Amino acid sequence: MKIVYSYYVLDIMHKGHLLMMKNAKAIAGEDGKLIVGILTDEAVMEKKPKPLLSFEDRIALAAAIKYVDVVVAQETYSPLQNVMRIRPDILIESSSHDEQDIEKARKVMEEINGSVIVIPYFPGQSSTNIKNEISRILKDKKT
Repeated sequence: MKIVYSYYVLDIMHKGHLLMMKNAKAIAGEDGKLIVGILTDEAVMEKKPKPLLSFEDRIALAAAIKYVDVVVAQETYSPLQNVMRIRPDILIESSSHDEQDIEKARKVMEEINGSVIVIPYFPGQSSTNIKNEISRILKDKKT
């Protein structure tokens, strides 16, 4: 059985998230497990503003997705703490992530006899872009 780990903020759910999870589950295979880490508010705020949705809401959203077998809290922005604890066969990264972070993840995964698969970022599928567009629309309505 193959165990795949993938992680998300999941503040605003969009098609890019679903495609990443669908691909991650396909990599795990029918008898494999997709474990999804959801970043806590504190983990997100290491690099981004506090999410709009509560951590509990984001966990519930992830758990409702049919591709996801298990949802866990991710206490740091980096997945490596969970990777060392869970020891998945495969860590899913996004091509939007920093190359240095991906290389560090590759080294850790090699140490536990696993590997990293980088899935392409889906252009136009960004929670940050969606939030910015909402802000722009609201701002335009005020003027």
